[in-house]
Amino acid sequence: MARKKFEIPEMYQSPIIRKVKEATKIIDPMKKDLDPTLLDFGPVQFYIPRFFGFCYGVENAIDIAYRTVAENQDKNIYLLSEMIHNPTVNEDLQKKGVKFLFDTDGTERIPISSLSSENIVIVPAFGTTLDIQEQLKEVGIDPYQYNTTCPFVEKVWKRGKQLGKKDYSLVVHGKHQHEETRATFSHSADHSEVVVVLNPEEAHILADILTEDRPLSDFEKYFGHKATPDFNPLEDMIRFGVINQTTMLATETQEVMDILREAAIKRYGEADILDHFADTSDTLCYATNENQSATLALAETDADLALVVGGYNSSNTIHLVEILEHKFPTYHVRDKAELSEDMIQHFDQWDKEMKQTKDWLSGEREPLKIALTSGASCPDILVDEVLLEVLEYFEGTKNLDEVIAPFEDKIEAEEA
Repeated sequence: MARKKFEIPEMYQSPIIRKVKEATKIIDPMKKDLDPTLLDFGPVQFYIPRFFGFCYGVENAIDIAYRTVAENQDKNIYLLSEMIHNPTVNEDLQKKGVKFLFDTDGTERIPISSLSSENIVIVPAFGTTLDIQEQLKEVGIDPYQYNTTCPFVEKVWKRGKQLGKKDYSLVVHGKHQHEETRATFSHSADHSEVVVVLNPEEAHILADILTEDRPLSDFEKYFGHKATPDFNPLEDMIRFGVINQTTMLATETQEVMDILREAAIKRYGEADILDHFADTSDTLCYATNENQSATLALAETDADLALVVGGYNSSNTIHLVEILEHKFPTYHVRDKAELSEDMIQHFDQWDKEMKQTKDWLSGEREPLKIALTSGASCPDILVDEVLLEVLEYFEGTKNLDEVIAPFEDKIEAEEA
């Protein structure tokens, strides 16, 4: 997909991280080098990954949403739900008068029936369901006029529709209550039988039901609440393909595909497997792949700890934390407000609660090395602010301009 230029509000633009990103693009235009960039401030150093932060779909959504607000200040503007999973962005839109029709879990805040054709409704980057599209049409609102659905989410829908026309059922790797998966399920169920699996563990359960190593009754137990009515894997998975929620771990989606493909081979034989299992690896989001690959490279550094900046309900951010926490202490923070020199407040995705860790910067090593990254819905300026906040805790750090100068030189040389 050709990269277009988006208008991103000045408040989200970053004077530090932007320069690092622009310089690494110049050094590595073919995107072959995943080695992180080291920012050496003396007593503290930061490893910055090759890819992170706003992706194409998020920039597209922000561009459309802010332009819509600027051009329609005399109208009531609504978002179906959070445009992206970043509180800073959503709170700013609310300050500008934008109202949310639904919570992220689908709970209604404002009835669509109370709207009129004079109102504007912005569809978030996750997309929306066919039912909500129809409700908007009924009150005279075109759901596609201000549509910020990520093009890569739409790519998944189109691939699913292609398979549906060939009588394939669909397995969606995703979190069934997530806005994107709810939307993907809705669009897929319009033409196919559909079931959602969360992870490889559930894929193994579904695989065992397909091969009849588990009783068919287990399907209702594990999947009945997230499948189309009367889904029967023994009948509906004679031909099937796997698509995903684009923010899931790409390696995990591939694992889900492999597990179910092996089950199909066991049931139908390898010779005819292409008649039973569709290859859908081309639907994996490039940005998710890039960010996760860069995070895996970040995990291979000798960092002492990691900071991951992003919304606490951001699926892609949570997966970055999951990658890093296997290698060193990892703290998921919303922004710099969660940090102090003696204690850090951070989100624990496993216990689903905020926690506090004292003396989080303590250690005998000098320099202290910190892996610093963010989710695809997080503005780079928030990463800048976290970096600058941490620098305040150390004495004798190098001047920021001195550290950033080599990156500025590369940018200026390219522009000359």
